[in-house]
Amino acid sequence: MKVGLDVMGGDFAPKATIAGAVLAHKELPSSARIVLIGDESIIIQSLREQNADPADFDIVHASEVIEMGEHPTKALVKKPDSSIAVGYKLLQNKEIDAFSSAGSSGAMMVGSIYNVGTIEGILRPCTAAILPSEDGGQSILLDVGVVVDVKPEILYQFAILGSLYAQCVYKIENPKVGLLNIGSEEGKGNLVCQATYPLMKETKDFNFVGNIESRDLLKRKADVVVCDGFTGNILLKNMEAMFRIIMKRGINDEYFDRFNYENFGGLPLLGINGSVVIGHGISNAKAIKNMVILSHEICHSQLSAKIKEALSQISQ
Repeated sequence: MKVGLDVMGGDFAPKATIAGAVLAHKELPSSARIVLIGDESIIIQSLREQNADPADFDIVHASEVIEMGEHPTKALVKKPDSSIAVGYKLLQNKEIDAFSSAGSSGAMMVGSIYNVGTIEGILRPCTAAILPSEDGGQSILLDVGVVVDVKPEILYQFAILGSLYAQCVYKIENPKVGLLNIGSEEGKGNLVCQATYPLMKETKDFNFVGNIESRDLLKRKADVVVCDGFTGNILLKNMEAMFRIIMKRGINDEYFDRFNYENFGGLPLLGINGSVVIGHGISNAKAIKNMVILSHEICHSQLSAKIKEALSQISQ
């Protein structure tokens, strides 16, 4: 298996990305090969600075970089030799099996749709984040920033995607699925939530357990929690802000340490024809390492193929 990494993406690239790749190389099985995508001379120099052997990696040269502030669609067109564009071409041509980047999340999203494409039947792809639970477990929250305006059928598909992700990657049998809402009672929430609830209540496509209030998110009343990307993004960033405050105040707690984004590496993009993980722009070497490992795990689980199979059965 070949896992592609955008070496030029992220606030601390290429030093952090190369360091993360070296760490990932030590933990991945021998059957996995990391493909470093970016300026070849910079990659080789950075590997030597890390006392790493360039022969342990595949290197694909890309002469351009998409900056964070650039318009994603325009940048992909104007910079066809950027590390993100080249990475998606490799994924599209099946020269790599998975692709990850801590660079422009907008360019990663646009590239996934136009180069790799969504799985047939998927209305909108989404991203999923992990929420640590008080009991030592974890739950999955989706969407967390891609689809800010939703319809009931889109939330319904998010539930399917999240349930499959929980089963295939985190080995949760028959995961419980909840709808994020302002109350636990049926009939609560805005018009979209009110229309979504009966769809989920009557389904046999996943294990729906009802509405979940935000105060219960960390109690693992559900293994998968579904919401629109606007709500999910605000919630996730609020938790990131609280974690930074806790760390700044010097509070050491095993549970709060689990909120460190470095431990999760990145957010998988669900619903596309491939394995793609989008990392945090401020990713350090540890976060990059975990992003690469997550990419490998998602690809190894054959999540994309299982989503296709599940959707075909549902349509039948």
